[in-house]
Amino acid sequence: MAAEAITFTALSRLRDWSAKGARLALDAALPTLCVACRAPVAGEGVCAACWSRLSFIAAPYCPRLGIPFACDPGADVISQEALARPPAYRRARAAVRYDDVARALVHALKFQDRTDLAPVMGRWMARAGAELLGEAALIVPVPLHWRRGLSRRFNQAGALARGVAAVARRPVASGVLARVRPTPHQIGLSRAERAANVQNAFKVPAGSEAALAGRHVVLIDDVLTTGATAEACARALTRAGAAAVDVLVFARVVDTRDGPI
Repeated sequence: MAAEAITFTALSRLRDWSAKGARLALDAALPTLCVACRAPVAGEGVCAACWSRLSFIAAPYCPRLGIPFACDPGADVISQEALARPPAYRRARAAVRYDDVARALVHALKFQDRTDLAPVMGRWMARAGAELLGEAALIVPVPLHWRRGLSRRFNQAGALARGVAAVARRPVASGVLARVRPTPHQIGLSRAERAANVQNAFKVPAGSEAALAGRHVVLIDDVLTTGATAEACARALTRAGAAAVDVLVFARVVDTRDGPI
């Protein structure tokens, strides 16, 4: 398993570099298109019109889950979701709501090898999670199972983690958490099904406990939906000795019915 993980990491980095080289060559020949509407754009993947449609998350929001509130309920007021289902992680933050433009960015990064989007998405995440990152000792991306990694060619959470780390000046520790069981995609699953799908799917490899002992960790992923994956990862990291786990994602699904308590 360790050798397979090392091989996947090396292949992932090589393919990341190759994708960047191919993208640079293509950009020299063709105009860059907005990932959301396909209009020509001279920038970081999103045209001005789609940029204006991105819904960045800012205060007021739940201090525990980062869920935005429609109005300011006052300091330290938490959301219904946080009260009903206290998470295994300490806090969660997201850069944007998971809407049409955010979905296009995530899918372009994840399925179209648009690794050139990761640095700017990472910068937005670093801004949203500045409080978490200020206390962090390590940045840990949610890992892929090595088989899926070989087929997908790179880990989108790892690419985002490197983008965040470039701003936060914190080390990325990709090897301290492993996905030891392949899991089906979470799309279309209920909350309970998502939790069951990732149960016991993550583990801290033997020998990595010392890197986590007593340290604050920021877990990185692309999208937070029900939080099942983040929960499973946080439990594995805390069992291995991490002092606290915070979660930072690019986008989160927001249920408008979830208000303050």
